[in-house]
Amino acid sequence: MRFHERLCGGAGYGGASSAAFVLVLFVLLVIILKAVSY
Repeated sequence: MRFHERLCGGAGYGGASSAAFVLVLFVLLVIILKAVSY
């Protein structure tokens, strides 16, 4: 998990970085679900 540590710790905003990461995953999930429903 070296990359994830660098992603969160590098910017100095651990909480904000992980929140943005979760938000991106959620958006991708919604897009995939919409694509499947078509």
